[in-house]
Amino acid sequence: MTPAVLVLLLANIAVYLLQGMVPALDDAFAFIPGAILTRPWTLVTYMFLHGNLSHIAFNMLALYFFGQRIEARMGSREFLTLYFASGITGALLSMLFSGSPIIGASGGIFGVMLAFAWFWPDERVFLWGVLPVPARVLVIGTTALALFGGFGGSRDGVAHFAHLGGYVGAYLYLKWLDRNRGKFRKLATAPSKVDEQKVEKWRSVDLSGVHEVNRPEVRRILDKIAADGVGKLTAQEKTFLAAFLDVNEVAREGPAS
Repeated sequence: MTPAVLVLLLANIAVYLLQGMVPALDDAFAFIPGAILTRPWTLVTYMFLHGNLSHIAFNMLALYFFGQRIEARMGSREFLTLYFASGITGALLSMLFSGSPIIGASGGIFGVMLAFAWFWPDERVFLWGVLPVPARVLVIGTTALALFGGFGGSRDGVAHFAHLGGYVGAYLYLKWLDRNRGKFRKLATAPSKVDEQKVEKWRSVDLSGVHEVNRPEVRRILDKIAADGVGKLTAQEKTFLAAFLDVNEVAREGPAS
């Protein structure tokens, strides 16, 4: 599991368990729009509170399935920025259009979902484990449901505007990253000659000779190099490719005499 996703999962589960033992946590850390000036920290802390088991289960499952791919693609720091920016804009949009107190990680989770559709719009997501839906269709559909629930005056207890705000925050952050991507590459540490040699080896990998078990992961990492450069690879991804190349070079050369 990627590190930021693991930390978020553990933190949310720990806080949920604490809620059962210390009910006052809800009053202290929920986001109440009318009290934002005196309790500004609740713009973040509300994201770690949940109303019931199904509430946290849905959010954490979505974080687990979508978040790891996003973190591996963006890096932990930018992933966390995306997550919290989405949660904060979720709270702000809810404050503007609803005014009701809110809790839950849904703003951040919806931001992660939008990022998934941003990078892999045609990737199929299986609703309820059986119904395949392209990621972009999932985002469009949930946006329509949130708009209907929010402006339709739904009293289902769901923070629809927080969901919409999560999408808005993620979209703005991804657009900003996209616009400044070249600038980030220039500021990033320049790869060493050894790294450049490795990159050339990685780019020359013949996927037809890759075992089918490893092929999807190798293809994903090569696509990431092509899109964002080697500087965006995580330490785990570099280690995986380095080990993969070493093994395949030995296989091509045959056993040592």
